[in-house]
Amino acid sequence: MTVKIMLYIAIMAGVTYFIRVVPMMAFRKKIKSQFVKSFLFYVPYAVLGAMTFPAIFYSTGSVISASAGFAIAVVLAFFGKSLIIVACAASGLAFIAELILKRL
Repeated sequence: MTVKIMLYIAIMAGVTYFIRVVPMMAFRKKIKSQFVKSFLFYVPYAVLGAMTFPAIFYSTGSVISASAGFAIAVVLAFFGKSLIIVACAASGLAFIAELILKRL
């Protein structure tokens, strides 16, 4: 391994450690505020949504095919289908829509 790669790994480890230690140091006592508790409960979902939605619409060559895959995923998830069914159907429809759009 080169020194450069070792430095990158050390920096990533430090940042990861820092992110995990700061909340423990900031909240030494049990959190009693219902507002803060609910805020901290929903933060992971908000961050996941903020990272996922742009990736959905820019993952294919066209926003139209990505929207088709997203739409079928939402419908199937609403009706309680399993994750594998939703993922396969969304990927399949996005692929088919992409093929159709390339032929136009």
